[in-house]
Amino acid sequence: MSSRILWSSGTLEHESLPDGQVREGSPTTAVWEAPVADLSCGLWEHTVGVSTDVESAEIFVVLSGRARIEIEGQDPLEVGPGDVVELAAGARTVWHVSQTLRKFWVMP
Repeated sequence: MSSRILWSSGTLEHESLPDGQVREGSPTTAVWEAPVADLSCGLWEHTVGVSTDVESAEIFVVLSGRARIEIEGQDPLEVGPGDVVELAAGARTVWHVSQTLRKFWVMP
């Protein structure tokens, strides 16, 4: 395998969230998944607003933006650039995004 650039700065294509996931505002999300064989990873972006999700097991680093993540059964997480976060599979979350959030995620 040779070394290569997988992503260069650019815009991600956003889509509306399903109505059942939107709590406030009109947030959109965008996903780019890296074309690598043995790992699931990529970029994810969420615009300002509030939405819900049921998480997959993942670790991510916040590249830009800010959010408060409410996780059922535990204290909320305040996240911003440079934070590295682990989410458990099945965790029920509410994302309060105050500045468009971009993260790089990795899933097993």
